[in-house]
Order: sequence, then structure tokens, then C-alpha cells
Amino acid sequence: MPDIAAGVTRFQRDVFPVKADLFARLASDHAPHTLFISCSDARVVPELITGSEPGELFVIRTAGNLVPACSPGADGVAASIEYAVAVLGVRDVVVCGHSSCGAMTALAQGHDLTSAPAVANWLRHADASRTHGDVPALVRENVRAQLANLTTHPSVARALAEKKVTLYGWVFDIATGDIDTLDATGATGALAA
Repeated sequence: MPDIAAGVTRFQRDVFPVKADLFARLASDHAPHTLFISCSDARVVPELITGSEPGELFVIRTAGNLVPACSPGADGVAASIEYAVAVLGVRDVVVCGHSSCGAMTALAQGHDLTSAPAVANWLRHADASRTHGDVPALVRENVRAQLANLTTHPSVARALAEKKVTLYGWVFDIATGDIDTLDATGATGALAA
């Protein structure tokens, strides 16, 4: 905890004063342009990867960057998606997987998760991707599967039909910083500015 407290002190002393006008505006204006769904892995930091400022990304982080298909009942991921798309009106949605993903490694290698039943239950949302044996292929297929799951959410389906939102699939390579883009047909490419 001392490292985190020191980080807060540096933020308050060095960062906040430089961005005080931005934070003053953000105090009453919440208008992110992108919903960014990524893994909760500490090595994947959406704002750092994209060079985004506070207020630009609405971020959802889940183990394995999983997006459960829409279903009845309370669901924090579904509520966050609906809020970003229907209320905030984000224009872009990115599902970002990454290299060396622990969740996808556990699936690909058939790890025994009996001591982590909540994790095992959560990873069932990646079942559509499990036919791909190696981790890199599973990571890519999982991004595609989560994009498909996104379209089951009424707010996303409506925004897609009205051409108000665009979906993107990315895979971030931790070792190189490269980002591959994916589409539903299986094509991949490198992200270029």
C-alpha cells in the first residue's frame, strides 16, 4: 500500500495541477467516445495503450475480457454496456484481448480450477472459443466470440442497426506493444494510425 499512497501523492502534486482544467470540465461532463472492454490483467492498461486522457474511454475490465451474452437478471457487465451505449452514446466499442492471457491459458491447457469455482464458472463465457487449442489462437477466437456476445445486448444491437456504433476486435501483444485487429470473418491486421 505505501507504493499506491506515494502514487496518489505524485498524482496530486504533479499530474492533477497540470490537468486541473480538464478535471474541472470532467466534473460536470461525461462524454467518452469509446467503450473499451479489456482483460483485468494488470499488464493491460487501456488508457496507456491508447494514449487516452481521462474522460475519453469508458472501460470495462473482466477476467479474459469476457462479455456474457445478454440474459435476464442483474449483471454489472450488461449494465455498464447499456449505460455506455444507450446513455453516454459511445461511438466505438473495442474488445481487447492480449498475449499471455491467464484466463485463455487456463482454458487452452485445461487447468484444474476446482479451487477457484467462481473463475471456472466465469470462464464458461468463453466456451464458444474453446475449440482452438493454442493460447494465441484461443485469444483471437475469444475476442471474436465476445464481439458476437456484444451484439446480443439490445442497446448494442439497436445502435448497430442505426449505424451509431462500430465494433472492433483487438489483440494487444504485451512483449512488443503491437495491436492486431480482428474482424468477424477471421481476417487479422496490424493497427495503424
